[in-house]
Amino acid sequence: MPEQFDLIVIGGGSAARDGANKAARDYGARVALVERTRWGGSCPNIACKPTKAYLVVADLLHDVNTLAERLGIEVGPARANLAKIKARKDSLLKSQEQWVEDLNGAGFSTYDGVAELVDAQTVRANGQELEAERILIASGSRTAVPPVDGIDDVGWIDHISALELTELPASLLVLGGGAVGLEFGQAFSRFGSQVTIVDALEQIAPRAEPDAAAQLAAALHDEGIELVTNTFVKGVRRDGDIAATLAPRDGGPEQELRVEQILLASGRVPNVEELNLAAVGVETTKLGIAVDEHMRTSADGIWASGDVTAVAQFTPVAQYQARIAVDDMFGTPAAADYDALPTAIFTDPELAQLGLTEDEARDRGFDADSVRHELAHVQRAAYTDSRHGLYKLVFDVPSRRLLGVHVVARGASDIVQGLAVAMKLGATVDDLARAHHAFPTLGEGVKAAAEQARARVGA
Repeated sequence: MPEQFDLIVIGGGSAARDGANKAARDYGARVALVERTRWGGSCPNIACKPTKAYLVVADLLHDVNTLAERLGIEVGPARANLAKIKARKDSLLKSQEQWVEDLNGAGFSTYDGVAELVDAQTVRANGQELEAERILIASGSRTAVPPVDGIDDVGWIDHISALELTELPASLLVLGGGAVGLEFGQAFSRFGSQVTIVDALEQIAPRAEPDAAAQLAAALHDEGIELVTNTFVKGVRRDGDIAATLAPRDGGPEQELRVEQILLASGRVPNVEELNLAAVGVETTKLGIAVDEHMRTSADGIWASGDVTAVAQFTPVAQYQARIAVDDMFGTPAAADYDALPTAIFTDPELAQLGLTEDEARDRGFDADSVRHELAHVQRAAYTDSRHGLYKLVFDVPSRRLLGVHVVARGASDIVQGLAVAMKLGATVDDLARAHHAFPTLGEGVKAAAEQARARVGA
């Protein structure tokens, strides 16, 4: 007889754990979790937590070497000891044994192994069958391997294996100009690698406001990072080092780049292949599992949340979706809403955004306008000689309602995060212009931008 539960969760990451916790706490559910690879999931083990630990080191190293002398601090050149940086990172992580012990201690039943859906109420893991009226798929995603000739033959690293290196590569080719590629590229550049970032799209940070992406690109360029956009990596081969053939999308002449190592950061693939989804009627796309606003899949009794849905692959979104799903499955449905979602790329300067870009606002039918204020005109930025950055606000002209906030600055994530509630409550650019701000702060750039919008109508 299969063991009976109120909820079976496939996965052990952020969405899985938040969903399980909510089901047990709010609904008294008996919950089983099935995990095949990594209890705790990506964020605390190999992504958010360890990666940001590396970024802190890279930022401090950079400041010592570029700012200290100008600020009157006498220090010698700082150098990265990658083995020690890795050891420090490892000390911050929880062991797999501790993860399982903690989950079991919270009252959950944990099962190691590959999960397979037998039907809409039965999951098989390592030959053992579990049964429940509700199933939450939160199996996450993994690094996508792009269709580059020879990529499987030359060897590559990704955000997981890069954090295991103890020796710094002299040169690094990063495939992908999104958040992962930019954060790792800058960190390794500051550690001492010669870094080239290549992306097939026209701008780095492709989902960002173009003005913001341009400011970040300028900052990275000033540090010696080569950014090659609108270009494919056509093929790679190993000839001592790795030789990569770069092919511009416009048909221009190909170039060869020689590097010691390649880091893949060009996308994610949902972990769905072994779940047997088609057999139980769960619809998928090439991006992931299709869900509605309640996180319901096309099969009754099965929900999905987190990276596997590819809606927005961020840890807070995964947790949010899991809570939406659990409320829905236990009878208190609410629709997911992503309109006031703050996001950030944790480079230096950070690129953070909230709401719509100017183009997105116009595509949605708004009579949109925008204002911007340069970071260089903010007093606080002068203390660190910060040259590149901006504050851009997108708003609806008739209603004055704030539609988007885009900030490139140190601490941009904190600046944008604080405005999410204001946007959710329908704040206008005039509200921001009239609000008090502390001085001198990096956040005051938002007020300065808003005052420009207010001046346009003489409000």
